[in-house]
Amino acid sequence: MSAFGVPPGDSTADLPLDAYDDLIMSRIAALYQAIDPVPVELTERLQFAITLDALSMELAELERLPETAAARSSAHSSEVRTLTFTSDSLTTMVAMSPDGPDRLRIDGWVAPCAGVSVELRQGLLCRHATADPDGRFVFEDVAHGLTRFVVRAPEPASHPPVATPAVEI
Repeated sequence: MSAFGVPPGDSTADLPLDAYDDLIMSRIAALYQAIDPVPVELTERLQFAITLDALSMELAELERLPETAAARSSAHSSEVRTLTFTSDSLTTMVAMSPDGPDRLRIDGWVAPCAGVSVELRQGLLCRHATADPDGRFVFEDVAHGLTRFVVRAPEPASHPPVATPAVEI
């Protein structure tokens, strides 16, 4: 028997969590709270920083698609889907097409296009691309999920960054 009462060679990894697991996790949490507690003001500082970041961005709107164009089904999963976002300072269009199993290729265009940088954000993941002189940019091997784009003008910036609403791709 091991120290945990499990015969050698047996695995408990596939078993559901139980009261003993809860006890272990609560002791680990207490240990971290004692030796490296979360700073009291951390949550407020993070909320403040996020608010400042959001205040310095212009928000784009997703243009409405006709209902027939927005309909999705597995029969049409190989089709290209196109979204257009507009704001006072620029327009961004992205076309999504299959790029392997469960992955997408995103071809995009920004107008006006003078060398803007484009960020693709999915949760904590942030990928970057720079639009060519015609405003075209590409992201390959993109996972499905909640996604937003942030477009930044080159320095000196002629307008604040533009953020799109998050969309499920």
